[in-house]
Order: sequence, then C-alpha cells, then structure tokens
Amino acid sequence: MKPFTYERPATTAEAIEAAAQPGARLVAGGTNLLDLMKLGIEAPGHVIDINRIGLDRIEATPDGGLRIGAIVRNADLAADTRVRRLYPVLTRALVSGASGQLRNKATTAGNLMQRTRCPYFYNTDMACNKRKPGSGCSAIGGLTHNLAVLGASDACIATHPSDMCVALRVLDAVVEVEGARGAKRAIPIADFHRLPGDSPHIETALQPGELITGVVLPPPPGGTQLYRKVRDRASYAFANVSLALVVRVEQGDVVVERLALGGLALRPWRIEAAERGPRNAAEIADIVLAGAKPTADNAYKLPLARRMLAAALEQVK
Repeated sequence: MKPFTYERPATTAEAIEAAAQPGARLVAGGTNLLDLMKLGIEAPGHVIDINRIGLDRIEATPDGGLRIGAIVRNADLAADTRVRRLYPVLTRALVSGASGQLRNKATTAGNLMQRTRCPYFYNTDMACNKRKPGSGCSAIGGLTHNLAVLGASDACIATHPSDMCVALRVLDAVVEVEGARGAKRAIPIADFHRLPGDSPHIETALQPGELITGVVLPPPPGGTQLYRKVRDRASYAFANVSLALVVRVEQGDVVVERLALGGLALRPWRIEAAERGPRNAAEIADIVLAGAKPTADNAYKLPLARRMLAAALEQVK
C-alpha cells in the first residue's frame, strides 16, 4: 500500500478545491477506485471522501423530469418509485449490474466515471495506453473475447463496463458538473464519454478540477422501455452485449424511437439515424453496427446484438 492523505470535505466547494491538488482522487462508494488502488493501477496521493457534501437526493424538475444527485446509490435509484414508473429502463439496467452489496455502495457519479474492465488494463505487466499513455496496447493481438468491436482505435480496444450509462444514453440524460469558483456546465450524456482515438487515457469530457454534481433526466419518453443484457454468467458479470430500447407500436408495426447498446465500444453506442424509421430489426442493426471491426474472439457480438434486437422487438408485438 502506498501512503496517501485523506480528507472529508463538508461542501461541494471544499471538495472541488481539494480535488484541484495534484494526484487527488474523489471517492464515494469506492467500488472501483479502491480496487484500482489495491492493484497499483491508481496511486492517488490524496483521497477526498465526498459522502458528506450532500448530492444524495432524487428531485423532480419543473419540466417533469428528475434530477439525480451525484452520490445517490445505485440501489436507491433503482428502487425509487418515480424511476421505476417513469424510467423503467434505468431501473432494469441498474439491477442488472454488479451485486446487491455493490449497488448499495456504488453511486451515480461513480458509475459514470468507472474505468474499463479490460484485462490488459488491469494487468500492470501488460502495455496499456489507457493506464500508461504511449506504452502500447497489449489487447490488440491478444485475447479480445469481451473487448470492442465498434469505435476502437489503434491505441485502444477497451469497452465501457456500465449498464446504467447505456440506459442514460437512451434517455438523453444530461450530466451536471461544477468547477472552481462555482462555474457550472451541463454535458449531454452523448458527449460525456470519449472514444479512444489516439488518447485513450482521456476518458470523459470533464475538465481538471470539475466535479459531477448530478444527472438530469428529461421528461420520460413515450412508448415501451426495455433493457436486456447478455453476459458470461447469470450475475456479477459485465455485458457481452446490452441493449436499451424505447419503442412504440404504430398500426401494428413496432417503431424504434431510441436504441443504445453496451458492451460494444468505449461508450454506450447509439446511432440516431437508425431510429424512428419504418425499418425492421435487420435494417436497424445494419445501420447501428456499420463499420464494426471484430476480431476472431469477439465476432460473436455482432450476431448476438442482432438477435437481441430482434427478440426485443418481437417481445413488444
């Protein structure tokens, strides 16, 4: 264990000021950061516990949506009556993730910020541009069973592990952040997670010194909301492919209003051009999966995604 200092600020402003220190990291539930510290992947010099700064409420917004505080626990969010009734896709995504014990600790902001579970990122004996920029990517040419088939680059083929974020993407959520001197920004979830390009260590649109304060859900979309997840085992496993879907039935035909996929890229994958058209499942999948570059290990993800979409649309009929 490498030594570090520890602080418990009482306000958001104090947390932001503390987070500006070199080598500082924020912690709430700690379900990802503490693992990374134990493995030597993260070695913060200063750990800032933000559990006492508030940001733990779910509140209605004037336009009929919800604002979710950054420190709302995944279990509490999934169980909230308003979320279950208005945003069932989010509840289903949350309860698909991790275990009950972890959901009791994990937070909304932590879920947004969790890092990839690529095995090469977690193995410090392997080259990883995300862990050490410029070192290379041992995953390329390695074992790629659950790595990316879309949006990857020559520098990184990792995937984003979150279930919650796939649901947030299909709901058009907005991430609220605050920086020094009270400066605030609202970042659409579509822009929050970055594809790797040639700088996979830059994972989100957050600027240095910014803190996530909450997530805003717009008024719920009409239609039926679904979430499906396929994984290697029945529980406590990350998605091979996941699917968040909003559909409506129009004159006997199922119309896809919104569609996002997980397990395929380093951010939830949504191609709006595939939505709201009179297309069948195969045509939609052709658009969403265009440009995929699978390996021999993970090529199964493409037909799996197609079958999942077809099954989900059939379920709605």
